[in-house]
Amino acid sequence: MRFNPMLTGTRVELVFDPFDLSEIEVRAAGKPAGKAVPHRLGRHTHPKASPEIPPQPAAPTGIDYLKVLDATHQADTARGINYASLMDDGRGQG
Repeated sequence: MRFNPMLTGTRVELVFDPFDLSEIEVRAAGKPAGKAVPHRLGRHTHPKASPEIPPQPAAPTGIDYLKVLDATHQADTARGINYASLMDDGRGQG
């Protein structure tokens, strides 16, 4: 059944068997208004579109970037923070 413009804005009731959606009855104001067809949802693709192929992962370089980052962080924080040097009044000079 195609969309019935007479039902636009009307509250309708759908009567169906949840285990068999081949028949769905539409009722408006308690009276039968025809049969409905369930809409099958799917991914929209243009007929001429080529399928997307995910890129191949990059070849491993042998560099452990997290290890390098951790070593740099450990070296930067090993000497601690000189809180006195953060003062703007000159007391941290020296």
